[in-house]
Amino acid sequence: MKLAIPSETDAQLESVRSGHFGHTPYFTIVNFDEDMNILGTEAVKNVDHDQYGCGGVIDYVLGLGVDGILTVGMGMPPLMRFTQNGVTVYSETQTPKVGDVARLFAEGKVNVMSPEAACRH
Repeated sequence: MKLAIPSETDAQLESVRSGHFGHTPYFTIVNFDEDMNILGTEAVKNVDHDQYGCGGVIDYVLGLGVDGILTVGMGMPPLMRFTQNGVTVYSETQTPKVGDVARLFAEGKVNVMSPEAACRH
């Protein structure tokens, strides 16, 4: 399982999560084994949202080959596009650190984002 988590810095599991998918400075990529143990992480710099738009960010993340995205917030167009491309979007709004929310995800304590939870902008 390969999961992307929007992050404020490149500090990987020690980073603070970013509150917005499209404008996040980085994505922390977390790889899990079949037992949901964290195998490794990588920080990747996001593309410039102002230059490439939301569609460019979506294309970039799809190109990373992730199975899921764990976000605080995401608008309806990205949510629908990821879902249509087989990428599951998860939402968790309370946990500030990437490592802590990755562990919650591994424990099955994070829900799939419903369309009702999508940001309206």
